Amino acid sequence: MNEPRASGPTASVELSAGGVGPWAGEWPEGEQYDPELLERGDTRNVIDRYRYWRMDAIVADLDQHRHPFHVAIENWQHDLNIGSIVRSANAFAADTVHIIGRKRWNKRGAMVTDRYQHVQNHPDVATFVEVARAAELPIIAIDNVPGSVIIETFAFPERCVLLFGQEGPGLSAEAIAAADAVVEISQFGSTRSINASAAAAVAMHAWVTQHVAFG
Repeated sequence: MNEPRASGPTASVELSAGGVGPWAGEWPEGEQYDPELLERGDTRNVIDRYRYWRMDAIVADLDQHRHPFHVAIENWQHDLNIGSIVRSANAFAADTVHIIGRKRWNKRGAMVTDRYQHVQNHPDVATFVEVARAAELPIIAIDNVPGSVIIETFAFPERCVLLFGQEGPGLSAEAIAAADAVVEISQFGSTRSINASAAAAVAMHAWVTQHVAFG
């Protein structure tokens, strides 16, 4: 099972909501550090461990610790939730995010996390399915449709791809048909469904609780 990593400040400067200022004192040694950030400060949305690191160094380090689940999103309607899903995928250290359909997507909700996250585009569901099958990744669709299994009782494969649809229409019929399993999130209120990005975060965390060792 995977284990979560601890993180801590990398500089002797006070953290603030906007990041950290210029490095105080003698600069640290290491190729991961960016001289410009050390000189001017680091206001990026990164954890303390990666303060003052070069972007490519952060990606390389993340690649050593990414989890073996992938995330896939259908992109037919330029859904604003896609950016938020990418941000959650980065937070939960997903291996790769797959965008199915339109190559362009609204990145505002990603908060620049797409720079640290592997993202692949597939023109259609058939192409995505071919890639998933070749990589031996079971496709787990997340949608509240007839025949779905509630997430609280579902055992996620360690290696898999979580597939999400658009806000409103949900997953396409083709995507549902290609899935190895369809999982829904139990709800107890009056609404028929929850926000797509919220559902994605819930599903990713469900995978984490099953496959990451804590304490």
